[in-house]
Amino acid sequence: MEKFESVDYFNLEELYTEEELMVRDSVRNFVDSEIIPVIENHYEAGTFPANLIVKLAELGVFGITLPEDYGCAGMNNIAYGLVMQELERGDSGIRSFASVQSGLVMYPIFTFGSDEQKKYWLPKLASAEKIGCFGLTEPDYGSNPGGMLTNAKKVQDGYVLNGAKMWITNGTIADIAVVWAKLDGVIKGFLVEKNFEGFSAPEMKGKHSLRASVTSELIFQDVFVPASHLLPNANGLKAPLMCLNQARYGIAWGVVGSMLACYHSALKYAKSRIQFSKPIAGYQLTQKKLVYMLTEITKSQMINYHLGKLKDSGKANHTHISFAKRNNCEKALEIARIAREIHGANGILNEYPVMRHANNLESVKTYEGTHEMHTLILGEDITGISAFE
Repeated sequence: MEKFESVDYFNLEELYTEEELMVRDSVRNFVDSEIIPVIENHYEAGTFPANLIVKLAELGVFGITLPEDYGCAGMNNIAYGLVMQELERGDSGIRSFASVQSGLVMYPIFTFGSDEQKKYWLPKLASAEKIGCFGLTEPDYGSNPGGMLTNAKKVQDGYVLNGAKMWITNGTIADIAVVWAKLDGVIKGFLVEKNFEGFSAPEMKGKHSLRASVTSELIFQDVFVPASHLLPNANGLKAPLMCLNQARYGIAWGVVGSMLACYHSALKYAKSRIQFSKPIAGYQLTQKKLVYMLTEITKSQMINYHLGKLKDSGKANHTHISFAKRNNCEKALEIARIAREIHGANGILNEYPVMRHANNLESVKTYEGTHEMHTLILGEDITGISAFE
């Protein structure tokens, strides 16, 4: 396998700490040795490489920003972003798994859970003894999660859940689901274990995107949830949206990994593909494409770095994260398509990663807030006028 050559046109590595670079390089080596050699076969078969889960846990990537008290690494958001970038350079499905485990399961338990919930679940999730998923999106409510129909009813010693969720990463293989439901009209968070009676998580098949990822439905039919499994500090729609911000931040970094993989492949191909007596890299149109790719990668890297700094200092807000998710996903998909053009007909072959990344990015651009929804979030922020209703 050809050695990956990263892109750092503006010497951003000078800004990273030794610890951040160490984390990135350890995950980069893991991706090169453990993910890239097997991912095309898993993608074609529509299977998730579950044997990698424990290895990822051993790298310390799950809940990497959470305190060491819970078996986590206690690192900053730059390190977390670099981990997401490298994992998605391997495949969006692998990054999605890690994003959900960290940002959508461990984060809400840490932020909204009781001391008992945190002490019990976080070490198990960090070590991958337990796998989690996040249940917010419903069949009829994606961009408008506040309209959810899943509901909870208070009963003796707990609650009864009814409803359904859709497009849930990790759902079928998860031991625990962080589920959002309306209790007396107020959105609350519940920890639903896989063995609870009336709960099922069938896997969704027939995907042309994120094929190396488990995507599921969650179905609740009179599921009894003990009172101890209510997240006590989660009240209202703001709570799950805070979780989505964590996921969106990871996506903004992750898609840069897809950009790097596509650019690396396109540049090497363009230098080696001979047409009309010289490499296609020597033609103006190809150079224009490569320069565009390099420019957008560099801009996205700069956005991510400063966003990470803002996040670590407590100055990042949800509109900053929407800005990064919106821009970087759009540019990543453009870069994947341009890379396919440079590869010509060969671009559709699994010998090269570009078509797989392009297909995956169609989903990544949509989930955790569509391009249009992030546009309107930013539009409201700069005009003061909401266009949602």
